[in-house]
Amino acid sequence: MKKQSQPNYQRIYSDIIEQKFPYKKAECETLLEKKILSAMDIMELNNRIFGTKDQDFKKMNQQLRSYNESDILSILNYQKSHKMNNLQVAEHFGLSRNTMTKWRRMFQ
Repeated sequence: MKKQSQPNYQRIYSDIIEQKFPYKKAECETLLEKKILSAMDIMELNNRIFGTKDQDFKKMNQQLRSYNESDILSILNYQKSHKMNNLQVAEHFGLSRNTMTKWRRMFQ
């Protein structure tokens, strides 16, 4: 069974910054220097480069996201360290409350 390859997000975002947003290069440099970008890093880069969009666009974009186990665990650790409930974390990361509940049951 072949392992599904992941897009080279460093290259994609570097090209976007280089061509369209060169003034944001310094702001995104630390994230782009990481060897492996997590889903959290990609969301952060997206917010830094493009800013927040309207609600419909955010909802459509959320449907296309996928998270691996390490991303889920980092979101759950964020929840613990900031003493947030499922609703607060779901709003912060653009997830559903049901997703947060499911993840907590699976991993804790």
